[in-house]
Amino acid sequence: MKALITGASSGIGADMARVLVEEGYEVILVARRKTRLEKLAKELGDKATYIVKDISSTFNCMELYNEVKKEDIDILINNAGFGVFGEFCDTNIDKELDMIDLNIKSLHTLTKLFLKEFKKKDRGYILNVASSAGFMAGPLMASYYATKNYVVSLSSAIYEELKKDGSNVSISVLCPGPVNTEFNKVARVHFSIKGMESIDVARYGIKKMFDEKLIIIPGFKMKMGIFLTRFVPRKLLLKISYKIQNGKRS
Repeated sequence: MKALITGASSGIGADMARVLVEEGYEVILVARRKTRLEKLAKELGDKATYIVKDISSTFNCMELYNEVKKEDIDILINNAGFGVFGEFCDTNIDKELDMIDLNIKSLHTLTKLFLKEFKKKDRGYILNVASSAGFMAGPLMASYYATKNYVVSLSSAIYEELKKDGSNVSISVLCPGPVNTEFNKVARVHFSIKGMESIDVARYGIKKMFDEKLIIIPGFKMKMGIFLTRFVPRKLLLKISYKIQNGKRS
């Protein structure tokens, strides 16, 4: 089997590549940073190839798909994404729109393109990387949380469509809490609670993807936290969320 992984030059994406290669799969690594990709591909050996591409535009997503569609890919992992921190009226709109392009439009485009192909073959796995942020609103990271809500909602709807069609194609959405990756540096925040190691999140995510689980939440505490949000009044949840986000200020 062969997997395509976006955002593969570091963090969860790179560790998912390591996990899949350990388990005997071939991987195609996609990211913007050539030096990082070269280093990771060398580490992974002959089961890894890479494509240097900025997939934040729909055109580049189409180009990527056309470049790999003859590779008989069985697994798509949409991991590329980043966050923006700050009050909504103060954050830079260009940076936010770039984030929406990558976190939503690129994921949407690649999911649709590969899903069509997977359905023709009646096999394949799609793993969309969202966040625990996908289950709530996030004051001080309003746009980022909204993008992850989109990923959870889209993936869930597709999951049900596939089930109703009797398809053997599986879609899952990975929703970790804080993870020790470069995300913190890009978003210019630090987590107020201890983050999980990305290799642990990657191993858990890959395992549950193959188990065809829809919502994948690594860590017992995060599972319980998300479960309990169902019983908290929305306005109180917003206050709690603001306090948590405010604790991230660098």
